Amino acid sequence: MKPLISFVEIENRVIIAKYQRLMVSAKVVLVEQASGRQLPETLTRIVSPVPVGALRIRLPDGAKPGTYFLKALNGRGEDVAWSVDFEVG
Repeated sequence: MKPLISFVEIENRVIIAKYQRLMVSAKVVLVEQASGRQLPETLTRIVSPVPVGALRIRLPDGAKPGTYFLKALNGRGEDVAWSVDFEVG
């Protein structure tokens, strides 16, 4: 089964998402959809070996309004999962 990231909501500039089957040490980062630019200050590392979990990523002050998605990278830096696109206002 493939790893999965499910966007849940943005509340008070905090992105809440759920994940399934991401390996320990996988990295999750926020990506601006239009440019493909990763926002390195949003990097979150999976540290729990549980198969299902949740994560919270605070939007940096410099995040522009637009369309974004979350991307997970394995230990070798390869893309393994993406969330749906969502809007940041």
